[in-house]
Amino acid sequence: MCSIMGYLGKRIPLDLLVDGFYKTISRGPDLSRMLSVGDGYLMFHRLTIMGLEKSGMQPFERGGDAVVCNGELYGFRKMRDELFSGYDFKSGSDCELLLPLFQRYGTDMFQMLDAEYALILYDHKTDSLIAARDPIGIRPLFYGYDEDGQIMFSSEAKNIAGLTETINPFPPGHYWKDGEFVQYADLTSVKDYSPDELDAVCDNIREKLTLGIVKRLDADVPLGFLLSGGLDSSLVCAVANKYLPHPIRTFAIGMVGDAIDLKYAKQVADYLGTEHTEVFMTAQEVIASLRSIVRILETYDITTIRASVGMYLVCKYIHENTNIRVLLTGEISDELFGYKYTDFAPSEEEFQKEAKKRIDEIYMYDVLRADRCISANSLEARVPFGDLDFVKYVMSINPALKMNRFGKGKYLLRHAFEGDYLQQDILYREKAAFSDAVGHSMVDQIKAYAEKLYTDEEFAERSKKYTFATPFTKESLLYRELFEAEYPGQAHMVKDFWMPNRSWEGCNVNDPSARVLANYGASAV
Repeated sequence: MCSIMGYLGKRIPLDLLVDGFYKTISRGPDLSRMLSVGDGYLMFHRLTIMGLEKSGMQPFERGGDAVVCNGELYGFRKMRDELFSGYDFKSGSDCELLLPLFQRYGTDMFQMLDAEYALILYDHKTDSLIAARDPIGIRPLFYGYDEDGQIMFSSEAKNIAGLTETINPFPPGHYWKDGEFVQYADLTSVKDYSPDELDAVCDNIREKLTLGIVKRLDADVPLGFLLSGGLDSSLVCAVANKYLPHPIRTFAIGMVGDAIDLKYAKQVADYLGTEHTEVFMTAQEVIASLRSIVRILETYDITTIRASVGMYLVCKYIHENTNIRVLLTGEISDELFGYKYTDFAPSEEEFQKEAKKRIDEIYMYDVLRADRCISANSLEARVPFGDLDFVKYVMSINPALKMNRFGKGKYLLRHAFEGDYLQQDILYREKAAFSDAVGHSMVDQIKAYAEKLYTDEEFAERSKKYTFATPFTKESLLYRELFEAEYPGQAHMVKDFWMPNRSWEGCNVNDPSARVLANYGASAV
């Protein structure tokens, strides 16, 4: 995961820009470069993934224009060969393609990209910056304004904290040009549902997800796979294992003594024949990591922080003990096919509305978690369930098929991969809550720690001062105070706490964990 930053203006001194930019050196520890453009700068920290040679270093320059990009452009070789057969590319980097695309197609190029990316481009003809972000928001991007009203962009909020009064997340599926945000992609608005029936739907799910996984196996550095033993990560591993010429490397983490995931992850690993590693964490490590995790995540959201503890620590292990540079993960499946709580959706319309909301906002929650936990450890995340064609298709499926009408959540996804991909008991395993599956004791320990920090009176009094996203438990107050210590006054960067839809019967709960829902059942077994 590389780090990028861009600013055209005279108000902010260079030394402050550099100080801010180096707060994300972990995203690109291999090499750093700053390029003067107009009255400002483009900055780049490189994590070398594609085109390992020095000529693959950014910013790329061409004809007075320049670009920095944190991302992967899938199918770039085919696009390069078909559109620019006569162009002399200097590296094997996918991102070198961006300037030729811009100079030929302008901002129409963004609709052409099959990519997970965030970019900042300097257009020398207008002496201005253009910025864009992928339609899911898998790659992070933020913006703010200096006192003169000049915009700045950065990979993370921490880069521009203190340089701007208000930090905002860059909206996914948009580009910024001439002072305006323009939406170039909308994957979740569906006018007409696909006419495909059950068998055709499942065939398409299998084919499109397989393609989404396979295209993400293209890397010039070693790959690894996060494996929880649940459906989503297990499917990513199973498909990848079929297409790679050697056993894949898988990693799982859990609390000492009660980790649900470790048991099931080992079953999957044994079935697939992967090179599997188990990582254990203690209650002391969990509590000690909270401050750092909130600083890394740039959020106060309860479920995001809980789910990040194990992910951050397993990625830390991978960084310190292996040569792996790229990790494939299972995020976004739940938002597409449903969580435990969406079993309570009162209608097909409400199910679809909820799926749209969750995908539209996922860059603030699960995708944010994956990016920060992985990039903080100098690794790159790839998210096959976020494949653009796959997401667009699944959103077009009639919600009557996606709702739990078959006695099993995510039935379409499970049915699509029946066969020799996974053993049946894993393929049809009940979902376990992400943060609980690493061990119920983890969340229990955090709650107990927060309970000791505040009396009931202190909790009531200290929560009052936060009128936006007001803490509603002692644990949520703990996270909010840790957040405000790092990013004072920036709570708006996250829309609200991730919670089940409390307006639905059965979902009016006071904790985001699926463990508190009446239908959790055998998920914890």
